[in-house]
Amino acid sequence: MKLIPEEIIQKKYVGDESRRLFHGRGHCFPDYEDVVIDWFKPVVLVTLYKQRDETWLAQLVSLLRSQLEALEAVVLQERYLRNSPSSILFGHLPEEVNAVESGLKYRLRLAAAQNIGFFIDMEQGRSLVKKIAGGKKVLNLFSYSCSFSVAAIAAGATQVVNLDMNRGALELGRLNHQLNKLDLRKVSFLQLELFRSFSKLRKLAPFDLIICDPPGEQGGSFQPHRDWPKLVRKLPALLRPGGEMLICLSSPYLSSDFIHPLFREFCPQAQLLQTLDSGNDFPELNIEKGLNLLHYQVG
Repeated sequence: MKLIPEEIIQKKYVGDESRRLFHGRGHCFPDYEDVVIDWFKPVVLVTLYKQRDETWLAQLVSLLRSQLEALEAVVLQERYLRNSPSSILFGHLPEEVNAVESGLKYRLRLAAAQNIGFFIDMEQGRSLVKKIAGGKKVLNLFSYSCSFSVAAIAAGATQVVNLDMNRGALELGRLNHQLNKLDLRKVSFLQLELFRSFSKLRKLAPFDLIICDPPGEQGGSFQPHRDWPKLVRKLPALLRPGGEMLICLSSPYLSSDFIHPLFREFCPQAQLLQTLDSGNDFPELNIEKGLNLLHYQVG
């Protein structure tokens, strides 16, 4: 099988800002649907969704080294192996590596198994939050490492409440705010299970903006067909009149056609303001199978 064409890497701008260098998961590049390559200066992260032989990997490393002058390490994640730790294909991994987006920093855990602490394809969502969060009270659900919170506080949000079940993710979220010298007095980190916590959230409400970015599927804690209807039904009660919601669908098995009927049934007062995707660095043969970001306003 041929190597990724050299011109794909050459055409990408590579500076301090983190970028996706190659997005095979969108099925726009035949034979490379299993390959994703990300740049987190000075490290490249290669993610594979099926096995590639050592010769192919060595050729890829050689190509990356020839194109990226600041490259210090190439890290491999083999997502086809459950809970497989990352490995180093080239160089030495710096002790601290950050994703950098619009000047904001997010600490990465590149040596961890699979979840590095940052979703690079969510840039359009964070950009929207930066545009609309100024002066607002924000609820960030399924907050993971709190990148939406960082973007909101940096944009002038008055308060952000982050909720996630994972203590380690919330600790990383706190660090992300500290990296950017943001005022932690404006930020809360709640280690809670959402569906058992609506009474607590109602006491903290109302919010001006709710961000809802659940996993595509997560064991017994989140099942899309079971839990999305609950969310669409309950979230508007936590909003001020005229409040907004950013609904994030990050599963190839869910499209906007899954969400729209739920809003028509359970939240008919909501108006869809805009729909966003991941942007030009993430080409998709079928746009609905990529990331879908739905921006609603509830009257």
